[in-house]
Amino acid sequence: MPDAKDASAAKPAARVIKKYPNRRLYDTCTSTYITLDQVRQLVMAHEDFVVRDAKTGEDLTRSILLQIILEEEAAGAPILTEAVLANIIRFYGHAMQGFMGAYLEKNIQAFTEMQAKLTEQAKNLSPEMWTQFMNLQSPMLTGVMGNYVEQSQKALAQIQKQTEQMLGAFGLKR
Repeated sequence: MPDAKDASAAKPAARVIKKYPNRRLYDTCTSTYITLDQVRQLVMAHEDFVVRDAKTGEDLTRSILLQIILEEEAAGAPILTEAVLANIIRFYGHAMQGFMGAYLEKNIQAFTEMQAKLTEQAKNLSPEMWTQFMNLQSPMLTGVMGNYVEQSQKALAQIQKQTEQMLGAFGLKR
């Protein structure tokens, strides 16, 4: 049975990027300064990395990822509508805040897996065949996504109900 040392040795350490006070990012793996777009490319390549403040060592990875999202949202067709952003903001400080992150993470993971399966099944299709496939499958995909959204809404409602019951058991009401 492998011990904890073997498990940690098998997994390579995350790439460390240092953020300096002048807002420059230094990739310790390549010993070069990199841009935010290059950090985005690391994300797209599924590279493990951590961004640390060069002085304090504080983990800044989340703030850098949020900055990338902000730039992507401002650059073109945004993924997050104003309504979605407003609803996310409303969950901060709410009893459901802890559940919301896990809920979003699981749903995005499920969507990513569904996308990967679809991509794998369609990789041998020519652009013309792909267009034809999508035209034929559009109603089916719309139905699948509708069912997915409906199931997600039911799961969230169930979580909310359980949270309210738990709070009620402790004499706390919303």
